[in-house]
Amino acid sequence: MKTLKTFAAATATAALLATGAIAANPEVGGAPMFENKNIVENAVNSADHTTLVAAVKAAGLVDTLASEGPFTVFAPVNSAFDALPAGTVETLLKPENKDMLTKVLTAHVVAGKWSAADIAAKARASSDGFYHFNAVSGDALSAQVKGRNVYIIDESGNASRVTIADVNQSNGVIHVVNSVLVPK
Repeated sequence: MKTLKTFAAATATAALLATGAIAANPEVGGAPMFENKNIVENAVNSADHTTLVAAVKAAGLVDTLASEGPFTVFAPVNSAFDALPAGTVETLLKPENKDMLTKVLTAHVVAGKWSAADIAAKARASSDGFYHFNAVSGDALSAQVKGRNVYIIDESGNASRVTIADVNQSNGVIHVVNSVLVPK
């Protein structure tokens, strides 16, 4: 009887995994992302987000992004920061530019937990094809769906593609993006 129960439990687990009913978080930057860890605890392990983590530390935002939230973070990869004009990152990381750095970083954070499907649904349902919302910095952002991709557009019209969506955290969700959102 015990063998039958074990077999039934194993079969049920296999069925759930095969149907995607239990979805694991994707790896980011070669590191597993854990739903029971907060945004900061996971981000520090991503090799693709070392510049972002350094900037969050320099801006003094670690405690905020480790707090209860929930937050939705559009997390630019290192290559996104590398694509900025020469010297931009170094200038932003200087202590005298902390306010400007904070403004740039908080332009990537939205209050609440928004899945890519939630964002895409809002964009598709809108009359102009864009979902308009504000970052915690107060800056206007828009989301648009093109094909199977979700793009986040900053106030200057620069579009950042979500490359890894729905990385769930204990205090929100991260969407990895391929460029830096620049506030005006």
